[in-house]
Amino acid sequence: MVYGEHQLSGVDYIAETLKTAYSTKVGNGEIRRVNVNAAPLSVEDLRILKEVGIGTFQVFQETYHHQTYQKMHPRGLKANYGWRLYAQHRAQEAGVDDVGIGALFGLYDWKFEVMGLLAHTIDLEKKFGGTGPHTISFPRLEPALNTPFAEKSPFRIDNKTFKKIVTVIRLSVPYTGMILTARENPEVRREIIPLGISQIDAGSAIGIGGYARNARDYSREQFLLGDNRSLDEIIQDLAVMGKITSFCTAAVTCGNKFHSRDHPGYQGTKPRPGYQRSGPGHNPEYGRTKLCAV
Repeated sequence: MVYGEHQLSGVDYIAETLKTAYSTKVGNGEIRRVNVNAAPLSVEDLRILKEVGIGTFQVFQETYHHQTYQKMHPRGLKANYGWRLYAQHRAQEAGVDDVGIGALFGLYDWKFEVMGLLAHTIDLEKKFGGTGPHTISFPRLEPALNTPFAEKSPFRIDNKTFKKIVTVIRLSVPYTGMILTARENPEVRREIIPLGISQIDAGSAIGIGGYARNARDYSREQFLLGDNRSLDEIIQDLAVMGKITSFCTAAVTCGNKFHSRDHPGYQGTKPRPGYQRSGPGHNPEYGRTKLCAV
């Protein structure tokens, strides 16, 4: 679930929506894990979400370059670079040990942003017993209404460079989940998925009230999506690629097995109750593409 940075969508609102999601059941169907993409929260607020069973807590830095960050966020709650940067550290301190990081490629030099993601990962590992990010996201800057910077940015990257970024991150952080969003068109997604992608989205609507309307209203969308296919269409396409699609909780990786398979230096902690481990001999879903439908 994605939440805006507004006083009406604070931690109490987030907690209530998580409770609603977990209590909703249709036949044998239920939602067993809800990941949260929200504004940076305090340790106290994150403890509240821990109590209601938050999945992964995601906060994307957008850019690790200080000057560009200040230019893109000159005022308001998001203007505090340090508060955003250490959001995942506070989550770990609150007991939320599944965190996600990300950068928006196209705001600044891609090499700097990759190094920022890796430095962020290393710092989390050092401070929290080897536990790095559960997921890393690497969306590309896309056109949107009234955003001339998105169209004129000198730092936009081509498909060849994008493939290089994905490859470097996969080799550098082999244990993490890598998320490829619907910003990319179907052709690009088909080329990128084999490089190490573990999660994608399908049937996404990013406009205000987008899931409540039958028709798309592009004037109300955050940016333009490259892949507007339905969930069924994407599952069929993955099958053609030889992929068996599962949904997020079918192959959740955490606890000792999450890191020890690919991270020999991990000190290990007890996995949280109710989590399924993923790895050879532990879960038949190991190695399969996860598809998170939002």
